[in-house]
Amino acid sequence: MSKSERWASRVGLVLAMAGNAVGLGNFLRFPAQAARNGGGAFLIPYLVSLVVMGLPLMWVEWMMGRYGGQFGHHSTPGIFGSMGRNRFWRYSGVLGLVCCLGVSSYYLYIQSWCMAYAGYSAIGGFSPVKTASAPVEPGASSADPAMKLADTPANFFARLTGEKENQILAISPMGMLIFAVCISINIFILSRGLAGGIEVIAKIGMPMLLIFATVLAIRGLMADPDSDPGVKFSPLVGLNFVWQPKFDSLFNPAVWLAAAGQIFFTLSIGMGSIHCYASYLSKDDDVVLTGATTAWTNEFCEVVVGGTILIPIAVSYLGIDAVQNYVKGGSGFGLGFMVLPTLFANWGKFAPLAGFMWYGLLFIAAITSSLAMGQPIIAFLQDEFGYTRKKAAISLGALILVLAIPVAIFHENSVNADLDYWMGTLALVVFALLECILVGWVFGMDRTWAELNRGGQMVIPRAFYYITKYVTPLFIITILSAYVFQPKAGWEAHSLALINGTEAPAWEWSGDGMIGKLMNLDLVIPADATEEQKNFLGWVKIIRTLDRLALVGMFVFFCVLVSKAWKRNGHAEKLYGPNA
Repeated sequence: MSKSERWASRVGLVLAMAGNAVGLGNFLRFPAQAARNGGGAFLIPYLVSLVVMGLPLMWVEWMMGRYGGQFGHHSTPGIFGSMGRNRFWRYSGVLGLVCCLGVSSYYLYIQSWCMAYAGYSAIGGFSPVKTASAPVEPGASSADPAMKLADTPANFFARLTGEKENQILAISPMGMLIFAVCISINIFILSRGLAGGIEVIAKIGMPMLLIFATVLAIRGLMADPDSDPGVKFSPLVGLNFVWQPKFDSLFNPAVWLAAAGQIFFTLSIGMGSIHCYASYLSKDDDVVLTGATTAWTNEFCEVVVGGTILIPIAVSYLGIDAVQNYVKGGSGFGLGFMVLPTLFANWGKFAPLAGFMWYGLLFIAAITSSLAMGQPIIAFLQDEFGYTRKKAAISLGALILVLAIPVAIFHENSVNADLDYWMGTLALVVFALLECILVGWVFGMDRTWAELNRGGQMVIPRAFYYITKYVTPLFIITILSAYVFQPKAGWEAHSLALINGTEAPAWEWSGDGMIGKLMNLDLVIPADATEEQKNFLGWVKIIRTLDRLALVGMFVFFCVLVSKAWKRNGHAEKLYGPNA
């Protein structure tokens, strides 16, 4: 990496960092988690998790990145290695590269869906037409029984992904082409550099995202049950559902776990992308106020903006019970991709533009995040092996394809779901725990605190010294334990049994926990399964096994690269002296 490469402006840095954090989860996952966990019941644990875990980790990662950047390191193996002498730490940093590459491989695929839906909405693909033979889905205008949709989201999604029930292969030429275009756009932007590519997109994209979101929120809140076709409830019912606190949630461990998990996803912590962006700061540049600004910008987009679009619009047409049924799995993809286009159809001539704005803002949120995932790989190749930015960008594209092609050609429940769990969920928590141990106990909390406050334009309350050293790692250990040892009956049932002194449910491993995932307990073959279903689930297990072996192989591959780079560039001697 050229040592002269820097952010062109502080505004550009904040917008790029905010773009990194503001992703699909802000507009799809957060509303779904809020709806699934009782609306306002979710907010209190969510905000507590933000204070005791989100903000400390955000500041720590900014500080680590800036510190490592002083030694010419812009990716987590070098950044971790500059703070901990033991080789364990530089190899721990490899997890940051693997997370970025693993997540981006399926995140780019979903990004291509957003691009396709935006284009299809813009040309009126989901617009209402007067024909008795046209398909219809829930939410289509009830004002005119003959008013149907030109195409349904379910049909379009099937054509886009090529997925069919109980079919392991899911190949769509159209979907593959759009996916390839999406990858190419990302690689091209990354090849343009930090200021000339990433920062330019952030400066254009983030304001556009907010404009689109504001227009949709205002139009959604204007829905009137008395005059608008299809509207059954006031959108204020949806707002009240999201925002009204329920203090009994403080005693529900399942809600706490969901809230803490959402903080990981929404702030993009535990991935290595924040470290990378912050490594291009000068040693006396502020990371306190800038980091806090990034966090609060993300929270505004998630809680205020994200919480004002999907749920209020969906509730006004479908009702709270129906919305909660759609988000049982904790994801808003069903609402966002399958239901919302049918609801927009009630908006008349504005429907195509509304669909374009919705999927356009999702695409912007996705691409600003995927660029942040790609930059650490490029930085690693430039720093350690002297690649030009163009060569590094092309190499990144090749690495992504290795993982992305299986994502695109196999059923979603195989590679996509597996990568999302191991790389997009569990690995983030493990990585965050490692960096907490590194800064609090290896590098030392006193040095961390001094480094964190260097050049700070805001005073961090002293309480965060102790929160960062003690509370945050304990919080993360609790989350990690809950993910690993998850019972089938759920933590809530076991906790209530303990509190009430009643008999706890029999312990069985959940298919959603780490142990259950390793045993493929979420793929139990029903007793009445057809031969086709048995074959499908058998293939899913095989492909998941191959996927996990590929992830292990990728980790080993990057460890070998780090070992070669460390010897090639003499990092140990530069950092610790000739006897290191």
